Amino acid sequence: MNKKAILVGVNTSKQEEEFAYSMEELGNLAEACQIEAVGELKQNLNRINQGYYLGTGKIDELKEIVEAEEADMIIFDDELSPSQIRNIEEATECQVVDRTMLILEIFANRAKTRESKLQVEVARLKYMLPRLIGSRESLGRQGGGSGLINRGSGETKLETDRRKIEEQIAKLNRELENLVNQRKTQRKQREKNDVPVVSLVGYTNAGKSTMMNGVLDFFQSGIDKQVFEKDMLFATLETSVRKVELETNQTFLLTDTVGFINKLPHHLVKAFRSTLEEVIEADLLIHVLDVSNPNYQEHRRLTNEILAAIGATDIPMLYAYNKADQMEMSYPVVDNNHIYLSAKKRIGIRELLELIKANIFKDYVICELLIPYQEGQVVSYLNEQANILEEAFEENGTRLRVECKPSDAERFKQYQIIEDK
Repeated sequence: MNKKAILVGVNTSKQEEEFAYSMEELGNLAEACQIEAVGELKQNLNRINQGYYLGTGKIDELKEIVEAEEADMIIFDDELSPSQIRNIEEATECQVVDRTMLILEIFANRAKTRESKLQVEVARLKYMLPRLIGSRESLGRQGGGSGLINRGSGETKLETDRRKIEEQIAKLNRELENLVNQRKTQRKQREKNDVPVVSLVGYTNAGKSTMMNGVLDFFQSGIDKQVFEKDMLFATLETSVRKVELETNQTFLLTDTVGFINKLPHHLVKAFRSTLEEVIEADLLIHVLDVSNPNYQEHRRLTNEILAAIGATDIPMLYAYNKADQMEMSYPVVDNNHIYLSAKKRIGIRELLELIKANIFKDYVICELLIPYQEGQVVSYLNEQANILEEAFEENGTRLRVECKPSDAERFKQYQIIEDK
């Protein structure tokens, strides 16, 4: 920890537990940025102070805490306006960081792929644009003193900065658009191949990547297939897609997505919209929840709110209550579309897969076929693409009882055996 900070929050909701958790989460975000929280200041208000966020008396108290703890910065639990940042910095003589800035910093550090780096940079620039004056040390370029000449040059410089940022945003968006079009092409190909898509969604650090690796291990263990997993906030920032082939020859694609968090900056929701399109296009969502976290019901509500905001409300959903091994409870347990399991211990993965199969392959049909021996390529195809339930060799050809896609049943209907009633 190379920096020290004071955490500050205002409770306007009167929900003490919710506010306490938001402040705890702020501390976790600071820790993820290698910042040590050395103090905390809270205030109950009916509404946020437009000028200073806190009441003016609390600002004086905050300055005293900063001096006593020798803090490098003050971190606020909400997104601050440019004027609030400027006023608080002037009053406390200390660097001010808000929750949005903190999350953007984490995203910038975690981004690995070209697309996620571009998305984070667009979000950062959009956040920075109205705050060019507010960020005193790094971006405050207005000249001091009096007189029209000095003031005029400052305004020109500010306008130049804004124009450069707007041009950079436009350039990055064009590059992002190309990457989005590439993904759309890949999605069209998947739709053409009739491969269903299952997306893991949920709060950050709920265990989505661990669950994905658990499913992959079940069928094709191999380090090259694994996705990055770690017990930290926002370990995953880019969508990972893996093909899962079941022993029944049924295939689906499993996608791991960026985790959500309370007060997720709208700049980031917009920036990651192209990534989240994987969620919108999914055939089934698995909402992963950390059941060991006392606030998991709140996480569920917040995740559902974000899913609604991106238009993913009509997609069938399974609820996977992960980390059941950390609770005094029986697991694995399946209750309709709810399952309790431990992805880390790989207990409950088989039951989860059965739930997935029951949802995404429910339109599969069972049919009996008699395929002439000279049509061996049809038998080979069905052995690769369908679930062979029974196989027998008769005088006129190979008799198969198969579970297959409706499109394949239609394709090979000339071989179907229709029993006489």
